[in-house]
Amino acid sequence: MPELSTTDTTPLTPTPLMELATGFWSFKTYAGALDLGLFDLLAGGRELTMEEVSAGLGIAARPADLLLAGCASLGLLDKDGFRYRNTPLSEEFLVEGRPCYFGGFVRYLDRREYPAWQSIAEVMRENRPSTWAPGTQESLFDTVDPETLRLFWDCMYSISTFTARALAQVHDFTRHSRLLDVGGGAGAFPIELCRRFSRLSATVFDLPPVCDLARKKIAEARLESSVDTLGGDFHRDAGLPGGYDAILLSMILHDWDEETGRALLRKCRAALAPGGSVLICELLLNDERTGPPAAALMGMNMLVETEGGKNYSAAEYSTWLREEGFARVEVLPFEAAGANGVVVGHLD
Repeated sequence: MPELSTTDTTPLTPTPLMELATGFWSFKTYAGALDLGLFDLLAGGRELTMEEVSAGLGIAARPADLLLAGCASLGLLDKDGFRYRNTPLSEEFLVEGRPCYFGGFVRYLDRREYPAWQSIAEVMRENRPSTWAPGTQESLFDTVDPETLRLFWDCMYSISTFTARALAQVHDFTRHSRLLDVGGGAGAFPIELCRRFSRLSATVFDLPPVCDLARKKIAEARLESSVDTLGGDFHRDAGLPGGYDAILLSMILHDWDEETGRALLRKCRAALAPGGSVLICELLLNDERTGPPAAALMGMNMLVETEGGKNYSAAEYSTWLREEGFARVEVLPFEAAGANGVVVGHLD
């Protein structure tokens, strides 16, 4: 993110504004390359000339030339002589079928959120999302076609896998024996944490169709003895299942307003075993609510996706936890794609 001001005597220029204004060029180049299958074409270490890429993708030489230059400039391709190849980053995450394929997230943004953001001024004037219709019987995801929904869960699994690994570095899960992942999606957090902590067992608590996806991932990881699923609706159900000494809320609370978030924390407190902890894993705003950009702009994204969601600061979550009966709160920062820290509320 370019700096918009300077503290030295360097004259101001519109260059930072130009970089901000044209940010979508990078995204759409990236998304277009995925849709055309560029990274799949170069998978496995293949090195192709521009002419070979043109033929392989079925596009003319001019767009092939410009696409390759664009992707190379973004660090997605390397060039050796006249031949292009995937960078290690693209090979690992942008080739379809890889374990942590990230292309689903790009396609989800391109198909669902990018069009919605084009009416952002209207969204702000009306204070209502543009990706679905509040006040109907539809939920946020009811209007998503099955293919886009599959892409969403695949991308969330990729993001959550690496976020779980970062969380495991800062929070000591050896103090826990049973983890409930509320709104756990396809199960990335329980899978990663149970792999790392042998005495930990975990349950994914989510809507029944999502639990079906989680069971497939759990089976692929061969962790059926440590991780299970339980269908439910944490928003509408009267309470959460009990018997767990840790409850994880990862990328959940930013979807809701404060009242709804506090109500969920009360459900967590009531369900926790004595001495248990709740872990709020999120992109946290600083206390001044001026950044970091990833957290602030995710908050903007909540305008187009939710009725009341926003990103909150660690200080705000800490206040909620204390006022909802958690005796001790700690904030543990880390860096990952899906979160930059965890706010932990302990019952004692």
